[in-house]
Amino acid sequence: MKIGIIGATGYIGSRLRAATLASGQEVVCFSRNERPGFRRFSLDAVPDFSGLDAVVNLAGESILGLWTRQKKEKILRSRVDTTRQVLEGISRLPDGPRILINASAIGYYGETGENLATETSPAGTGFLAQTCNAWEEATQSSFAERVRVIRLRIGFVTGPGGAMRFVLPLFKMGLGGPLGNGRQWMSCIHVDDVAGLILWAIANESISGPVNAVCPEPVRNIDFTRALARAVHRPAILPAPAFALRLALGELSRVMLDSVRVIPKVALEDGYTFRFPNVEAGLQAGSAR
Repeated sequence: MKIGIIGATGYIGSRLRAATLASGQEVVCFSRNERPGFRRFSLDAVPDFSGLDAVVNLAGESILGLWTRQKKEKILRSRVDTTRQVLEGISRLPDGPRILINASAIGYYGETGENLATETSPAGTGFLAQTCNAWEEATQSSFAERVRVIRLRIGFVTGPGGAMRFVLPLFKMGLGGPLGNGRQWMSCIHVDDVAGLILWAIANESISGPVNAVCPEPVRNIDFTRALARAVHRPAILPAPAFALRLALGELSRVMLDSVRVIPKVALEDGYTFRFPNVEAGLQAGSAR
C-alpha cells in the first residue's frame, strides 16, 4: 500500500507518517512549499497522485485566533478548496487512488448539550457546523463509485503537541482550571489513535462515509481538567469564567464552552481497538513526554 499524506508536516500528519512507515507501508508526503522528498501540493496546479493507493487529506487553516470575517473565510475556503483540488487530482487518474480519507471535525454536530451524537446524527448549527458540512459536501463527486471516501470527524486531540502544547505548560505551572462552569462535554482522542483509525479505515474495505475520531468515553470539562492535573501532578483550581472567555476570544470561545458529546459508533461496531480508550489514559501518556 502506498499512501499519500497532505498535511504531513502537521501534528497529526507527522504521527500518521511515522505510524504508516512502522506498519511497513510506503508514504508520499505533500507540501505547499518546496521540500526535498516531498511532492508539491498547490491550489494552482493539479496534484500528482500517480502510483498512490490512498490519499489522506489533513490540510486546513488553524481555527485558533480571533474569528474575524476574513479569518472565518480563510478557515472555510482552505478546507473546501483543498478538498476540491484533491478530488481534481484523483479524477485525472482512472487507475489512481481508490481511497480518500478526508479530515473533518466533530464541530459538524454543533452544540449537542446532553445528547449523544453518532455518525448518523444531523449537522448542527453555527460556524463550525456549517464549515464541516461544506467541507464534507466537497468530497462528493461524479466518480465516487470508484473511490471509497471516509470523512474523519476528529475530536479534541490530546498528546504531546497540537493544541495541548498551549494547555500543558499552564497546567504544569499550576495555572489550569475548568472552562466556564465545567459541565460541558468534551470528546477527545489521543493523536496515536487518530493515526490508528486512519490506517484501520484504509485497510477495512467496509468502512466509508463519516467516522467519528473520538475515544469511546466523552468527559465533562471539569473531569478533563482534573485528569490533566493528575497527569502533571499539579493543582487545577483557577477557573476561566465564561464571560471572560467570550470577551477575550469572541466567537472562538464556543469551541471551549459548547457541549459536544460524541461517541465513535462506527469504530466500536466495526472492531477498532483504541490504544487510549479514555481521556485519562491519553493524558497520562501525553504529559509524560
